[in-house]
Amino acid sequence: MTFWQITLDLLHGFGLTCLLFLLTLIFALPLGLGLSFCTMSRWKPVKVVSRVFVWIIRGIPLMLFICMIYYLPGLLGNGSGNIFDSLDRYFTQLLGSGTLLYYGSFCAVLIAFVINYACYFSEIFRGGIESISKGQYEAGQVLGMTRGQIFRKVIFKQVVKRILPPMSNEVITLVKDTALANVIAIPEIIKRSKDMAATQALTWPLFYTAVFYLIFVGVLTLLFGYAEKKLSYFKA
Repeated sequence: MTFWQITLDLLHGFGLTCLLFLLTLIFALPLGLGLSFCTMSRWKPVKVVSRVFVWIIRGIPLMLFICMIYYLPGLLGNGSGNIFDSLDRYFTQLLGSGTLLYYGSFCAVLIAFVINYACYFSEIFRGGIESISKGQYEAGQVLGMTRGQIFRKVIFKQVVKRILPPMSNEVITLVKDTALANVIAIPEIIKRSKDMAATQALTWPLFYTAVFYLIFVGVLTLLFGYAEKKLSYFKA
């Protein structure tokens, strides 16, 4: 394979990496915010259950959690087979593809990533919300604002400013964690480079993939730096 053929193949895998990254953020951020409210709930059963759930998910390595999401439905299905494998074969036949499509497996990975990162994001959100002084809530109530109005108009902007540095660190970690998708054979960029090393004895594509990650992380670093400057006027 030529350099350009390898680059094109890795770009296809990197597209899958970017898709997993974006979908995880889209679903995990709002889920994490909702989960943070549950961990701060005044209703003790909700608070305890949500905090235990977050503790369990954060304590399980992401690679193991991906395997659990992928294999457990089949193990609990009385030998009916792996539902995600079945989805892979179904969509491959439906679309008439000559190669196996990993739509079902991708769903398993996405579910694992969303749940895992929602728990991490929830702790970041909770830390930011709890760092705001109670006096600001009381001041809003004096002005006749509802709790929802106080959060949207007073608290939220301060929370965003305070959580931006830890959130940016977690997002960059997510970029690198997408490589764990290859544990169930999702053909993202790392899996493609490993296949080249195994089938064609080409090891340099493994190092070449670092360029893609460095560019991606560099762009994210610039974006977060810009966001921090835009929020610097706001003294939280």
